[in-house]
Amino acid sequence: MRHIWLTLDRGDIETERLQCEQEGKDTAPLAEQFESVLALDLADPANQQAVGALLDATAELPVRADFPYAEPSDLAGISSLRPAGAGNMPAAPAAAELEDRVYGAWVGRCVGCLLGKPVEGWRRDRMWGYLRDLGRWPLSDFFRYDVASEAVRAKYDMRPEACFADRVTAMPEDDDTNYTTTGLAILKRFGPHFTPENVAEFWMTDIPILHTCTAERVAYRNFVLQVPPPRSASYRNPYREWIGAQIRADFFGYAAPGNPALAADMAWRDASISHVKNGIYGEMWAAAMVSAAFVSTSPRQALDAGLGQIPVRCRLAEALGRVIEWHEAGMEYDEAAARIHSEWDETRGHDWCHTISNAMVVALGLLWGDGNFAQSICRSVQPCFDTDCNGATVGSVMGALMGRKSLPAAWVDGINDTLYTGVAGYQTVRLTDMAAETLDVIEAVSRA
Repeated sequence: MRHIWLTLDRGDIETERLQCEQEGKDTAPLAEQFESVLALDLADPANQQAVGALLDATAELPVRADFPYAEPSDLAGISSLRPAGAGNMPAAPAAAELEDRVYGAWVGRCVGCLLGKPVEGWRRDRMWGYLRDLGRWPLSDFFRYDVASEAVRAKYDMRPEACFADRVTAMPEDDDTNYTTTGLAILKRFGPHFTPENVAEFWMTDIPILHTCTAERVAYRNFVLQVPPPRSASYRNPYREWIGAQIRADFFGYAAPGNPALAADMAWRDASISHVKNGIYGEMWAAAMVSAAFVSTSPRQALDAGLGQIPVRCRLAEALGRVIEWHEAGMEYDEAAARIHSEWDETRGHDWCHTISNAMVVALGLLWGDGNFAQSICRSVQPCFDTDCNGATVGSVMGALMGRKSLPAAWVDGINDTLYTGVAGYQTVRLTDMAAETLDVIEAVSRA
């Protein structure tokens, strides 16, 4: 019995080598061990022991003395390296406005996710070819199945079960919205002072292991093997800086509107069970950004608030800083998207699913979206990479910023206020009810 991400293959070994190099580790001393493992038949379970031994060895490699970044994984270390002047935000909105913004965040997240969901995994030649063949370039609406001819469907391998917007009447289950729901359930069960161990316990009681992916599935395996947090994040985990934690961020922003520091703190407690370094920072940045969006006047203000909660000399902050510089310099959207592709190779799984590449795309959508909901989510999906994740994050930020009443009906009405999830007790829910439960959590957090 073999399951992806529980047994590792050649691609995972190459991912580990690349991950180590990006963390500032010199893998040369392990070159022979890498080649020895790559020469094995990794489909044979007996050879997984050699994989484990290699990952144990890479974990012991030191960071180079000349590595230009300071990237701790512990909360105290992260806090000590945040930029100066990351101060408080304005107070949370009054009750009626807060309710509308919370509802908007939930709806925006679902709609952004739905935009990217049917084309998750599509690279540029496939997505852009589809759009151009249908005369729909640049992206300005949902991907639809029934508008495509049989020839176009065959050319781009369009499958009717792939959640195209014209074939659904609610937001289908997706890991991006499952984790938002999970954040709500964790805070309801364990309260505002929940711990990383509580998060691990919740996963094991309420989330089937095969509903998790990459770093989350490895961490889950580690829990079962009695490897506790935070070691569960680093033990034999090649995906430790992938996007999985970043997509779990949003509810912690919902729970602490206008308090990005608290949102980032809760996000760290969640992320540290499965990720390290920039994998953790991605969740802290996204949670703080969503939190700030409830009281911000622009996406840029929210984005900056997110940056205020992560180390100033980390690779994520540096990459997001480049995107901001491009925008400030007046660079065209297409050129900025091309720059991201020049830095990250979408055909390589590590680059396609990494926290930093996708965070850059999120920033691209927010900055070049010009404060327009539809343009923002479209410009976060059109560059490809992890389309449903990035659309969801941008939709969440814009929904919190604008409120449900300001979201365009053409985008939000099709899901009929309904979300399907794989989280126990939340299989079919109304988004109005999720917003109401979120307001109860906000109240509990404010009293803690």
